[in-house]
Amino acid sequence: MERSIIITGGAGFIGSHVVRLMVNKYPEYRIINVDKLTYAGNLANLADIENKSNYTFVKADICDFDTMQLLMKKYNVDSIVHLAAESHVDRSIKDPFTFAKTNVMGTLTLLQAAKNHWESLPEKFKGKLFYHISTDEVYGALELTEPEGIDSPFTTTASSKHHHAYGTDFFLETTKYNPHSPYSAAKASSDHFVRAYHDTYGLPIIITNCSNNYGPYQFPEKLIPLFINNIRHRKPLPVYGRGENVRDWLYVEDHARAIDLIFHNGKVAETYNIGGFNEWKNIDIIKVIIKTVDRLLGNPEGYSDSLITYVADRAGHDLRYAIDSRKLQRELGWEPSLQFEEGIERTVRWYLDNQQWMDNITSGDYERYYDDMYNGR
Repeated sequence: MERSIIITGGAGFIGSHVVRLMVNKYPEYRIINVDKLTYAGNLANLADIENKSNYTFVKADICDFDTMQLLMKKYNVDSIVHLAAESHVDRSIKDPFTFAKTNVMGTLTLLQAAKNHWESLPEKFKGKLFYHISTDEVYGALELTEPEGIDSPFTTTASSKHHHAYGTDFFLETTKYNPHSPYSAAKASSDHFVRAYHDTYGLPIIITNCSNNYGPYQFPEKLIPLFINNIRHRKPLPVYGRGENVRDWLYVEDHARAIDLIFHNGKVAETYNIGGFNEWKNIDIIKVIIKTVDRLLGNPEGYSDSLITYVADRAGHDLRYAIDSRKLQRELGWEPSLQFEEGIERTVRWYLDNQQWMDNITSGDYERYYDDMYNGR
């Protein structure tokens, strides 16, 4: 094999899209998917590629140092694409210890395992890469103002010429870290460890910070799949506060394409922000989801509006995130491929067409997939 790459968290939402892209696009690469299969990891996400000859799945905990060292040596791994993380803010508020363990100690474990293996090789760090995927939430929050039309830097027909921005400031790669939740604090800490391993040991690293992702295979604790499923089953749609919080949304396959591009062409020790210049208030995105689901289900317009239920706001809820991804566009030529309306249409259709997948998630049956597929092999 030309390359041997560990992708951590490859059974999760974003990770499964990255694994699928890499396995299909690079048959000459060995792709090792390392996932603990916690509640958010689902091997059914990868059923279409699980028998490919260049794909290997390993059920393991990234905090298990001995196992990580063993995998590095067994597969002579030259690169790690590190996506494994606890990522749901509400869960981090209830259980910060798990987030610190997985996001900080898990990253540290991988860094040390990579360093040990690569230092033992004749050419040491040559041709090696530790690519760490982070989040825009490490930067804190931005001011919220009245929306205004701003020229999009993207030129593809898939991107709107103008987009609405809820402020004039954006997160840059140089923005000072200011995390507000246990989740973002744990991710910020992991980012610092990754940079420290470059500065101290010379480990070749790249970090990317991405905005909110949406699309197929997302665990339905997150807003978009949760609301699609709740609308279908006529359940309440819980909205924090008044739904005024603003997020920048990116279709998950566009994120996977960016990861592929940065992995192959990004500069070592650089940070790249990935976002779509695509800001939406939560309440507005919810109304788009309702309208789209109702239309595709054949419901009259406004049929599900009454399901909106306002609930007490989340503790420490950041008001606005907005990514400036012009560095990625300028240096590597990346642009998002979809306008948000097209992406939402595609996403809603996928969840409605894959109700069996959703039923397996909500019933817990997906957790048996590993035993059915891998035990006895």
